[in-house]
Amino acid sequence: MRTALNILSTLSLVITPVLAHAEWFHREEAIMGTRVAVELWSDDASLAERAMDAVIAEMRRTDELMSTYKPESQLSQVNAHAFERPVQVDREIVDVVTRSFEFSRLSDGAFDITYASVGYLYDYRAHRRPTGEQVAAALPAVDWRQVQVDPSANTIRFLRQGVRIDLGGIAKGYAVDRCVELLRGMGIRHAMVNAGGDTRLLGDRRGKPWIVGIRDPRSDARVVTRMPLADEAISTSGDYERYFEEDGVRYHHILVPGTGESARAVRSVTILGSDATQTDGLSTTVFVLGVERGMQLVSRLPGVEAVIVDGDGRIYYSDGLTPPG
Repeated sequence: MRTALNILSTLSLVITPVLAHAEWFHREEAIMGTRVAVELWSDDASLAERAMDAVIAEMRRTDELMSTYKPESQLSQVNAHAFERPVQVDREIVDVVTRSFEFSRLSDGAFDITYASVGYLYDYRAHRRPTGEQVAAALPAVDWRQVQVDPSANTIRFLRQGVRIDLGGIAKGYAVDRCVELLRGMGIRHAMVNAGGDTRLLGDRRGKPWIVGIRDPRSDARVVTRMPLADEAISTSGDYERYFEEDGVRYHHILVPGTGESARAVRSVTILGSDATQTDGLSTTVFVLGVERGMQLVSRLPGVEAVIVDGDGRIYYSDGLTPPG
């Protein structure tokens, strides 16, 4: 049973800073619309540099493949042409889309990559949201079952006009997992790879756990709890990542597929599990489901735990976590 430590107040993920040692290497860059960081231990400085280069290159490669902000990306080509004809893509996109369907089935559609059929109408930087009429017109295209994947031909086709997909709820976790496997293959045994709210830990910190803090969703200077972890994935979805407020209402990027509106039952969800693809997908799923249904889902999944901050700032822990005394 994991134990959550040191509640400080009423969640992006916060990795507690550590003192630098000669054997620890760190690098971070802005990729995939977020802060990407890698920290690893090695007694070979040349190997450490090559390993960090590999992580950054892998993150950039995934971004080039799956970004909806790059018109030339394969995912953008799918959105542009998949209703007209099957669009051939790299096997990785087929695999990630197929994995996303697992979360859709598991949650009765609470996780749905076609939320982008409405989501593209929002512009959080410009504080712009669609009208009710625009949402109503786009909403019929929000249905993951309208996405047809052919794994033998590596193609994707949309069965309805207006369908768009966005892998933002799963792609960063997938990229983090890929990076950890690259590090493992290079002989690295102690590392942390983080992309925004998605983190995967390889081993421990040389005999000590990694101390992971979960951010207070209403203050980036505070955390709600800290947890000692090793060999684990942890992802946080929050209503503070991309949002704007209008007339006291917060409009953020985690949309309820059935309504096209921002989910408001919770402020943040953190999921712990074995791989970051899983925790990334589940953090979005549970955010949409809310506390009761979300915790019910978590309780059915072996090796998965959750910390939820609800819309009023109350904190909930899944059964496998012991709340601080």
